[in-house]
Amino acid sequence: MKPSVLLAEATTPDGAQLTLRLHDGHFQMRVGGHGLMCTTETRSEAELAERGCAKLVDGGPARVLIGGLGFGFTLRRVLELVPAGVRVQVVELLPVVVAWNREYMRSVNGELVDDARVQIVVDDVGAVLAAAPAASYDAVLLDVDNGPFALVDAGNAQLYSTAGLRVLARALRPGGRAAFWSATPDSAFMRRLATAGFHATACAAKAYAQAKRATRTLIIADRRK
Repeated sequence: MKPSVLLAEATTPDGAQLTLRLHDGHFQMRVGGHGLMCTTETRSEAELAERGCAKLVDGGPARVLIGGLGFGFTLRRVLELVPAGVRVQVVELLPVVVAWNREYMRSVNGELVDDARVQIVVDDVGAVLAAAPAASYDAVLLDVDNGPFALVDAGNAQLYSTAGLRVLARALRPGGRAAFWSATPDSAFMRRLATAGFHATACAAKAYAQAKRATRTLIIADRRK
């Protein structure tokens, strides 16, 4: 069995240990000893981009917000799909995640961090949405924590609350789309989306293209006009 090589480590604001490792040619990020993401399981992140930006593929200039940089697979798929005039803002809470993409993962998607179409904002995505003028975005793609259910960081609950979803709805243009990555289905979250002014559907997604089962959930929510 090939050893895992520790590339970098940091401490999150809540005191957990965050590590970046390389194992058999693939990158792994772990928090508190638990797997957070891996470059072998990226299909659902790409599908998040595909479903979230489906309305923009044939459109004109638009603005997209991605909440959570991770290993950049959602960002890469967005840039592959959308027209040249679309501007993409990526909001990442942890500055080390941005730094690690630049330093260690340029061969993965790290070069996209400095793409001319991309603005990187190191901040809490909920705060960025709250500060945005009304109707700022055509699409918002959120891959934060485990999604609305079974959160690792309790501080992320506000983002998925009814109040947080109303903030999101205000930041979206009428008819704009929000897409959420979730580890599991969540019927209570679907009800909160409806209360906040969205028409939402949930679909299963595969962690990687060759997977036999779809073990992730994507929630697609269109703001009512």
